[in-house]
Amino acid sequence: MRTALLALTLGLALLAGTARADTFAVVPSTPLTLPDLTPNPSLITPDALSTPPDAPAQLSYSQLLGLWQRAGAAYGIPWQVLASINKIESNWGRNMGPSSAGAIGWMQFMPSTWLRWGTDADGDGVADPWNPTDAIFSAARYLAAAGATTDLYRGVYAYNHADWYVREVLDLANVYAQGAGVAFAVDQLQTNLQQARRRVVAANKALVVGRAAVKRLARIQARWQAREEQAALLSDRLAAGRQAGLAGVRLVAAQTNARRLADKLHAAQQALARAGSAARPASFSPGVGALLDAPTYASNYVFPVGGGPGLVSVAHTHHDYPAADIAAPAGSPVYALADSVVLQAWHQPDPRCGIGMTIQSSDGKVWTYCHLAYEEPGVVPGVRLTAGQSVGLVGQTGDATGPHLHLQLQPPTEYPQSEAWFEGFAGRAFRWQDAATPMVSDAVESSTIPAQALAAPQLQTDSSQLISFTPPQGPRPQVRALASLSGGAPVFAIAPTPENVVAFTR
Repeated sequence: MRTALLALTLGLALLAGTARADTFAVVPSTPLTLPDLTPNPSLITPDALSTPPDAPAQLSYSQLLGLWQRAGAAYGIPWQVLASINKIESNWGRNMGPSSAGAIGWMQFMPSTWLRWGTDADGDGVADPWNPTDAIFSAARYLAAAGATTDLYRGVYAYNHADWYVREVLDLANVYAQGAGVAFAVDQLQTNLQQARRRVVAANKALVVGRAAVKRLARIQARWQAREEQAALLSDRLAAGRQAGLAGVRLVAAQTNARRLADKLHAAQQALARAGSAARPASFSPGVGALLDAPTYASNYVFPVGGGPGLVSVAHTHHDYPAADIAAPAGSPVYALADSVVLQAWHQPDPRCGIGMTIQSSDGKVWTYCHLAYEEPGVVPGVRLTAGQSVGLVGQTGDATGPHLHLQLQPPTEYPQSEAWFEGFAGRAFRWQDAATPMVSDAVESSTIPAQALAAPQLQTDSSQLISFTPPQGPRPQVRALASLSGGAPVFAIAPTPENVVAFTR
């Protein structure tokens, strides 16, 4: 991981110096007093607690950093952990919900939890989860009450009861520990990738429509030409000829438009390739890889959809026949699941499968991918793919409800989810929709989180009033407080155990 982080730091150095502000909210002044670590007896909240504001406020990167640091110092939580949760939960305020589960605001609190732990940190008389200051200070308070000042795993697990979630948060916090410049540069890489993917999806959708128009007009012209040739009367022949000519004019216009759309898609593809190349060195770092939707490897297999368990999910069964519907946001990257050869590929949507392909993996099994929003132009019959090679982007073309990758073994005699390699990615590349996702033993590597975020003394409270949280069973990283070299507040380090050390092999 240290090599990956070094490459990340070097690869992002230029970006870190030029990272621009993005869409966030204004930071009010920090109050002199803050709530302690006991639940609220009562709380004044916005009239419409679960309704987002019409015009969310905005923050620069430097304002965000100051907010994380002040909240972290107030409650004894490393600012990098707050920044990581803020990133994973709402993408730093860009996607505040309400979520499908009903979570709201900058730090995605459930309304019932907000009533117990929400904080009026900016002193305006209202505890507002849509306000960045209130939300981030409340998250710090909640983490502290859960014991995060001495056990980061325990505290973060209380925030979201999932081992994969804790791993993502702490992995990303370790990356942010390299410096705020790296944190903001990673955000810029992610933003560039997401924008490039959206442009490719939009351009390909327009081209699909444009090419369909060309085919439709070509058929119309051919029908009129056939009528012209078959007409017995001269008047009928002339009338059919005029219609064929009009269809021909429309066809030429449609062909011109299709060429323009193809050029636009080509430019979008080049921009995506550049964004992908820029992000590739950083994507090998744990934590960052999930943000950048990098492929997840295990032995000879790769999970076919990028994004990690925070975004990607699947159920154990699929309707009434064996297949896996891998749910993921539209535009998520789709990868070859193993070294394979393309047997079939269709770039125009099939009525049922949409855009997709059929491949034969190196173990002889045949797989079909369906419902892509976009398929790489190089994916054609006979082409050999390497495990983890990008083949397209998630969509919902064809007979599909919601964006997902439909993965099916041919013939469909068994569920892909029952394959050992597939199940092995649970908790690392996806989460189960219909069952608990198992814990994964490989965890974050030892890394020191800087002490500057903890410059202020921690709040004192009666330990008997703290909420009791039960950590999960099984191996997990142990987090201990270390003495600061400067004699100030403690530094938190994540200590690995032998089963926590990850050996990355491609």
